[in-house]
Amino acid sequence: MARTVGVEEELLLVDADSGEARALSSAVLAIAERRADGESAFESELHRQQLEFSTHPCADMGELGDSVRRWRAEAVRHAEQAGASVAALATSPLPVSPEIGAGERYRWMAEHYGLTAQEQLTCGCHVHVSVESDEEGVAVLDRMRVWLPVLLALSANSPFWQGKDTRYGSYRSQVWGRWPSAGPVEIHGSAEAYHARVRALVATGALRDEGMIYFDARLSHRYPTVEVRVADVCLDPADTVLLATLVRGLVETSAREWREGRPAPDTSAGLLRVASWQAGRSGLDDRLLHPGTLRPEPAGEVLRSLLDHVRDALKDSGDLEAVEKALAEVERRGNGARIQRGILERTGSLRETVAECVRLTAGEPSTEGPTRAPAPERPQAQTA
Repeated sequence: MARTVGVEEELLLVDADSGEARALSSAVLAIAERRADGESAFESELHRQQLEFSTHPCADMGELGDSVRRWRAEAVRHAEQAGASVAALATSPLPVSPEIGAGERYRWMAEHYGLTAQEQLTCGCHVHVSVESDEEGVAVLDRMRVWLPVLLALSANSPFWQGKDTRYGSYRSQVWGRWPSAGPVEIHGSAEAYHARVRALVATGALRDEGMIYFDARLSHRYPTVEVRVADVCLDPADTVLLATLVRGLVETSAREWREGRPAPDTSAGLLRVASWQAGRSGLDDRLLHPGTLRPEPAGEVLRSLLDHVRDALKDSGDLEAVEKALAEVERRGNGARIQRGILERTGSLRETVAECVRLTAGEPSTEGPTRAPAPERPQAQTA
């Protein structure tokens, strides 16, 4: 029986006319609560310019895709009533002054982390995949960790920050890495060792609680799942489904390796941090560090290596053909970072870039053709 998958997406609330981020989460959540018919998938986030939703666990990836599109559409409807739009952008392309949300937890974070918390207006995508036990989950974490930078490159969707081109595909990953518990970690070895590491980190007082364990992938503290947190929110909902399917393939492949007695790759956290930096810098438009050799190779070849690695699991779940087609499409038109830069190159306006991304968030077709990879160095973006 196929493992179930759930997705959490963080969306940016933006002004329908100017494209600037709007601090309207309280109003949007109130509208969502009034309109909820027995359920509401929406939650607040650290900043008032953000909105988060969670899907139910799904075994069928077509059902998961329908759920992602449904809740994005609901977010659009609720935001429109509050005078805003939503965009699946991992950072705001236009300048923004983030506002911390209400609640004691967020106030604690703002006081404890200062400017780091203030500037954390970033939107990610978290993928939950069911596991049978903590022991299996930790075995999965230890074996899939070398592939997580590839997922970051695939999802990279944050090239702009405060009105400028950062020259990163995922600048969100740079900002997110400021949290003390964020990023790759060493091999855990066992569920007991994993939980001991978490307790030790919380005991330092630098983290408020277990919810602030921001590893690139972790055991969920709420569900019986492995939670992969490395990805930017994807601009195209089809890419969210691709990401989730690949994560499930990695979880199943890693679990099989564990049951067969195959050891986890002993790559150090330091090297994985470099691989993640490279993935965030390049996205899919330059070389990535291959998980097997830790040597730079073209991004397309590394993506195909990931596909080969999870091929048997995808075949058994019936997802192989869909993933092959989706990966080919991403290679053709690019990830969110390339699409955003392509829109800016065509329009010369970050406001128009946001407007186009609002349409793409809802699953509408792009008004432009395939984008090409930009040169490694680009001039700063225009803000109007």
